Amino acid sequence: MDENVRREIILDHYQNPKNKETVEDARYIKANSNNESCIDNINLYILIEEGIIKDIKFDGEACAISTSSTSIMITNLIGKTIKEAQEYIDCFDAMINEREYSEEVLKEGIVYNTIYKQGNRKTCALLPYKGIRKVLEEYEK
Repeated sequence: MDENVRREIILDHYQNPKNKETVEDARYIKANSNNESCIDNINLYILIEEGIIKDIKFDGEACAISTSSTSIMITNLIGKTIKEAQEYIDCFDAMINEREYSEEVLKEGIVYNTIYKQGNRKTCALLPYKGIRKVLEEYEK
């Protein structure tokens, strides 16, 4: 992917994040993800009905990488089954950690395919995935 296109996508999702709003609805499951070494602190609000992710919102304060990663993740997970969501999350994790992954599955998430070169930024990109993974694992129980 062209570096300028990569920057544009990340910047757009940082400046105009999708689904950024606080939720006060008991049907949503709330999860918090934070990075103890910086200001990144994101709350995720996930609505799951009949095994399908119907909606995800988020709020909080985070850097450009964490915010854009959250926005892109949300865009890719709404409408997916729990199993499909877990496959997407596993694929993203594999890419960040330099294992085999599918570009097709990741869609815009592919913009982070070189983030491994900046080890401290891996945590930023993975921050929202930490929260959503907790919710999906609890839901499955």
